[in-house]
Amino acid sequence: MATKQEVKKYLAYWFQLGKKVVTGNGQASFLPQPVLKGDRYSEEFEACWQKIISPENSDCYLEGTQETIAELLTPTWELEPCSRCNMPVAMRNVGMPAVLCPCNDLPGWPNSELPSPRSPISSQEQLMAIRDRLLSNISSKNN
Repeated sequence: MATKQEVKKYLAYWFQLGKKVVTGNGQASFLPQPVLKGDRYSEEFEACWQKIISPENSDCYLEGTQETIAELLTPTWELEPCSRCNMPVAMRNVGMPAVLCPCNDLPGWPNSELPSPRSPISSQEQLMAIRDRLLSNISSKNN
């Protein structure tokens, strides 16, 4: 079963590649910009996420897919890396898998020359992890 956090990350990754979430039989769509702001998701993304998970929008789905966001939050679905592009895709844990990866209609994707979509990163935490590794290397060489 995909958790809310996994589905949120899934949408954030696809939003970074320009995929929209469609609702109301195509009447409306969501594509927050920017998706990331420093070490967290942007306010625009968080507001969009709240709209997407609201009961009024239970028919929302990621552009290029057939399963709704509400369905992804049921035990029937899991999010796994695409075998073609390594982006998260919905996979049925019982029965037939989803027909296509959302990357299917992205021209020029996958493109290893561009940065891949990512989750928010805390620069401070990354720097502290590097510092800790360096300190442990120095202390192990001194012993």
